Amino acid sequence: MISDFATQEAEVATSHGMPGLRIQFFRGPVWGKTRDQLRRMIVEGNDPITNRPVMQELVEKFTTPLTDAEKRTGELKQSEGPATFTDTPDNLQQMFLEKRWTDFLPVVLPTEQRVEDMLKGTSHLPEEPLGKMTNSGVFKPWSYPVRTAAIAAVMAGCKPEYLPLVLAVGSTGMEGVSVSDNGFVSALVINGDIRDEIGLNYGIGAMGPFAHANTTIGRAWNLLSINGGNCEKVGTTYMGTVGNPMNAINIVIAENEDESPFEPFSVRLPGKGYKRGQNIVNLFSGWGVLSARNWKYDVWQEDMNFPQIIKDIFNDQSPSLFGACAVLSPPIANFVKDAGYDTVEKFTQWLMTPPAGQEPHFQNPNQLHIIVTGGTNNDYFSIGGLAYFRSVEIDPWR
Repeated sequence: MISDFATQEAEVATSHGMPGLRIQFFRGPVWGKTRDQLRRMIVEGNDPITNRPVMQELVEKFTTPLTDAEKRTGELKQSEGPATFTDTPDNLQQMFLEKRWTDFLPVVLPTEQRVEDMLKGTSHLPEEPLGKMTNSGVFKPWSYPVRTAAIAAVMAGCKPEYLPLVLAVGSTGMEGVSVSDNGFVSALVINGDIRDEIGLNYGIGAMGPFAHANTTIGRAWNLLSINGGNCEKVGTTYMGTVGNPMNAINIVIAENEDESPFEPFSVRLPGKGYKRGQNIVNLFSGWGVLSARNWKYDVWQEDMNFPQIIKDIFNDQSPSLFGACAVLSPPIANFVKDAGYDTVEKFTQWLMTPPAGQEPHFQNPNQLHIIVTGGTNNDYFSIGGLAYFRSVEIDPWR
C-alpha cells in the first residue's frame, strides 16, 4: 500500500529547503485505533512504501550518517513560467488540464487582450502585490500580484466589474480550498450595494449556481488559489479524504438585505463600524451547510417553532473549530423576529442560554452566525458549521 502522504511530504520538505529529509511512513490513520491495533500497525508493522519494518527503519534513519544527497539543500520555488503560450484553443485547453492550472472545467483562455480588458475593472496596477497564500500553513506561501487575480477572473468567466470583489478576496490570502483531509469548504457573504450593481443573486436559489456573478466569483477564487497560491493539487496541496462537492465554486452568498428583518451581517460585526450599503465581503470556512430538513429536530407540525428548531440543531453542532451557522430564508428570519427576537444579538443570546442547571453548549456568541438570503416563497433554511474568518472592504480595490 502506498501512503497517501508520500508525495505531499516530499514536496513539503523540498519547499522548506530540505529535499533529502528522511521521512518515515507507517500505516494510518492512527486515531480511533486501540493500543493493540497501533502496536500491530507501527511497532510491529511495515512501512507501506518500502514494506520494511517501521521500527528497523526508524533506528537506521536516526543512526546512519547522512549521505551527500540527503545533505543537499534547495527549495521548491514558485515559478510563473513563460509569459505567454501560443497554440490552438483545443491544445491550450488540454495543456491547462495537464499542467493542473484549472479546476478540470473548460476555462476562458486568458489571452493578453482579455486580461487587459479585465484589468479595466480596477485602478490598481497589474504588478501591484495583492496577497500571499499559505495553504493552511502547510507549504511555504506563494505571493501574487493583481494581474494573477485578473487572469483567474478571466479564466472563470468573470466580467470586469466583478474584479474588485475578486481582488478583495485575494488580498486576504485565504485559500478557496483547504489542504485539510476533512474536505473543508470556503464561503463568502457579500453585503452592500454592489449586490445589485454586479447582479449577485440573493433571491430564489441564492446559494445555487443560478447567477453569473455568484458562480464565476466563487470559481475565480479557486483558480487564484490554484495558480497564485499552490492550492488544490490532489495528492499534495489537497488531501480531502472523500472531498466536498461545495468546493466546485465554494459557497457565495449575497445577503437579502431588502427582505431581511435584521441588519446585514457586516453591519452587525462588533467593532467594525461598517454601514448599511457599504460594500463588504466576509470570508468563512468550515464543514458547509445542509438543509435543516437533514437534522432530526426539524419536524413538521401544525404550529412550527422555528427558533426552538434552530436552537436544537445549533446544540448538535460542535463548539470547537467552526461553531454553528444558520442561513435563513426571509420567511424563517421573520418567524424569529415575530417570536420576540427583533435583533440577531437578542436571538444569539437566547440560543446560548442553556436549560436550568446545564452548562452553555457555546461559550462565545462569536461562534454563532445568522445569515439571511434566498426567496420568500417558502419556509426553508440551512444549518451547519462555518466559522467567520475576516471581512474586507471592496471599494478600495476598484
